[in-house]
Amino acid sequence: MGRVTERRRVVRIRNGAAGVRPDTLVAEEPLEIRLNGRPLAITMRTPGDDFALAVGFLVSEGVLAGASDVQAVTYCEGATADGSNTYNVVNVQLAAGVPVPDITLERNVYTTSSCGLCGKASLEAVRTASRFPGVAADPVRVPAEVLTGLPDRLRAAQKVFDRTGGLHAAGLFTAEGELLDLREDVGRHNAVDKIVGRALQAGRLPLGGTVLLVSGRASFELAQKAVMAGIPVLAAVSAPSSLAVDLALESGMTLVGFLRGPDMNIYAGEERITL
Repeated sequence: MGRVTERRRVVRIRNGAAGVRPDTLVAEEPLEIRLNGRPLAITMRTPGDDFALAVGFLVSEGVLAGASDVQAVTYCEGATADGSNTYNVVNVQLAAGVPVPDITLERNVYTTSSCGLCGKASLEAVRTASRFPGVAADPVRVPAEVLTGLPDRLRAAQKVFDRTGGLHAAGLFTAEGELLDLREDVGRHNAVDKIVGRALQAGRLPLGGTVLLVSGRASFELAQKAVMAGIPVLAAVSAPSSLAVDLALESGMTLVGFLRGPDMNIYAGEERITL
């Protein structure tokens, strides 16, 4: 749709001299996700891969487990007063027989590009049971030298970041370091949802034997999304949160933080990292 980036006027000062020039910024727009026609959540995201984002979000919520659970994903027409299509409202229609979750006031249906699933009523409310076998049984082993090379591979594949400098990224890799998929977004959790959603659409869930690398920190929401998609190894270039570590320990997922150069901190599941 050509809406991933936008151009804006900027006054640039270098070495005491000011000049006016156009600058490329990453686009941020709201996306309303509807389930069977009912509003479920609103997230701020970078336009693109909206259908994958919507179904990936529903995987992390335990609603979807495979492509056969989805009857259709469509943009909602008439989203504005004049009836035009903004491409900012997506409806996911469940297949016949798929249980519809109870949409209650426990969820704050607004999520931001930075914090993921804000507004859950309690920690217990986000400990959703995965629709797949637990990641604890995944036998994958990842050489430490493979892990240390992933941030450079992720950065080299970020096309929009090169133009804007304002995007987070999530990359899905094999245990040998092969890049399987990469998505960029203003929100880390959106980028992960897009990867999971694309995997669901391709019939590749659960994502056993893979490594998910995220730019920035590893929050509880990102750890939850990895567990829900069956991803056994989550790595981040920055720090994890305490709740992310707790969830990794509980679920049997490997969690790596501060993955920079030859260094890393392994917070859970160190048996999967071979030296």
